[in-house]
Amino acid sequence: MSHASFHLPFVLGLFALLGACNPPAPTPLHPDLQKGQQLAIPTTGVYAGAYIDFGETEDAVTLEGIEEFEKLVGKPQAIVASSSYWGEQTFPRANLEIISRYGAVPLLFWSPWDKPYEQNLGPDRFSLTNILAGKLDAYIDHWADAARDYGKPILVAWGLEMNGTWFPWSGHFYGGGKVASIKNGKKLFAGPEYYKKAYRYVVDRVRARGAKNIQWVFHVNNYSYPQDLWNQFAEYYPGPDYVDWLGTSAYGKQFAKDPWVEPIDTYEYPYHDLAALDQDKPMMLAEWGIGEFPKAGNKGQWIKESFSEIKTKCPRIKAIVFWHERWQNKDESFSNLRVHSSPGALSAYREGIADPYWLSRPQFVPAKP
Repeated sequence: MSHASFHLPFVLGLFALLGACNPPAPTPLHPDLQKGQQLAIPTTGVYAGAYIDFGETEDAVTLEGIEEFEKLVGKPQAIVASSSYWGEQTFPRANLEIISRYGAVPLLFWSPWDKPYEQNLGPDRFSLTNILAGKLDAYIDHWADAARDYGKPILVAWGLEMNGTWFPWSGHFYGGGKVASIKNGKKLFAGPEYYKKAYRYVVDRVRARGAKNIQWVFHVNNYSYPQDLWNQFAEYYPGPDYVDWLGTSAYGKQFAKDPWVEPIDTYEYPYHDLAALDQDKPMMLAEWGIGEFPKAGNKGQWIKESFSEIKTKCPRIKAIVFWHERWQNKDESFSNLRVHSSPGALSAYREGIADPYWLSRPQFVPAKP
């Protein structure tokens, strides 16, 4: 639902003097977010952002929810993340307008996924096979046209975490480590090659519709599952012409059965692997966070150490997006990744994000022609 902001006159009697008149048109809360721009790479500091528990399909965006999160953590957000599942067959313009009116740049997880949006089910009607066969061109074109007409800056991560086994576009489901061909003495593996072709196909088609306001995020999971050679980051990288940002998900313990993972292991090794893909691209933690499991470890301390680890050891990271959500699992346990899952967690996050190094508002440059 779109939330318009009106400048109402302070003197109500003015309406009586003027008679019936139309209210002023809505104006942006932060009119610096305009068409013809793209998000700038900050020379110093890192954009702070969040995904803010936007519901089952990750798209129930509200201005109130964003503002409440800002009050909770004590800082505005430069980036606000949400999803656009292909099964909805829509372009979420209302959500993007809410985020841009707030003053943040939207990060959109554009996922070729059909209802019921359950993991580990394998390919559905939005399969990479159907994409490459042209069967979804009408939807892609409609989405691209709407993105172009929206016009303001958008970060888009298409087909994220493809190096896992849980999403239907994962290389695992498209031949995995089967050798597809050999080029210049290098083995090219079926799963990653299929993904790269689909990624390039989608980006090419969106660009052909004139949606130049999109910056594309290549978004991996911080560790590959399985951790075989064929499933590493580099095998999936579609190339510098198709990627504007290198992104990763990087979580601590999310489920009761998971081991406790220290921040250094969460970020440092994946950071170097991701950085090696392209020396010129900015990097982001497109998702980061941790559940509340006091018997396993101290979430507040983990958050505190994470801020330090990212700031001191990951200089190419230019944006971090905290995953603020709580959900119930099939075994009836809960995963509470919300920033205020405990007083200690909230205190650590507020103290960490208060550092001016974490930037509260986006910066812009003219979009590429």
